[in-house]
Amino acid sequence: MSEKRFRCKHCGTEFSVPETALAKFPGWTPSQCLKCRKGAAGGAKPTSKPSQGGRAPMRGMVEENLTLTQVLERYQAGPDTGMFTDGSASPNPGPGGWGVVYVVDGEVIDQLHGHEPHTTNNRMELVALIEAYKISPKSTPLDIFSDSELCVKTVNEWAKSWERNGWRRKGGPIKNLELVQELYGLAQTRKNITLKWIRAHDGSRWNEYADSLATAYSRKIL
Repeated sequence: MSEKRFRCKHCGTEFSVPETALAKFPGWTPSQCLKCRKGAAGGAKPTSKPSQGGRAPMRGMVEENLTLTQVLERYQAGPDTGMFTDGSASPNPGPGGWGVVYVVDGEVIDQLHGHEPHTTNNRMELVALIEAYKISPKSTPLDIFSDSELCVKTVNEWAKSWERNGWRRKGGPIKNLELVQELYGLAQTRKNITLKWIRAHDGSRWNEYADSLATAYSRKIL
């Protein structure tokens, strides 16, 4: 069986992926080895159902800081295919993190997360989206979901006119301009991707999973 080799962005080791698997997702570059993906979820299978079925109730935007395993046990609602991103800082500004998970039919294909010692929620949301665009397939149609309405509207509605006006806007300077420019540039080259807003903390399984990745820096257990 023909395989291609990659280097894991999490542990740094080389790993191989069969070309038959890569063919299912044209343009996708794997970023994490199987050991790290399985270890990140504490051994739980992403497709397993929660111990108590049904849609989780809305939590009024409350941050629970769940581990990945706890998320998979508790939630099952929402889209089960796409790339889900989230960013967090606590306090804001303060220490923060970002997370990205790529899911196809309820199976985790890839995931990434990172953190910064001093940042803001909005910066982490933007970084998460940038990383999602970077690892996403280059030709396969894909939805990227973010619960930051600000970021989604920035890319889908506002950035075009800001660019046309020399990256200026009537309301004053554009915050996090370098990240906005990078994200918008990626979005312009990836017409196969649709960026969508998803409501935060309403029980959507993979949005909660991305949130867990974004807050992983604050826990001992991923």
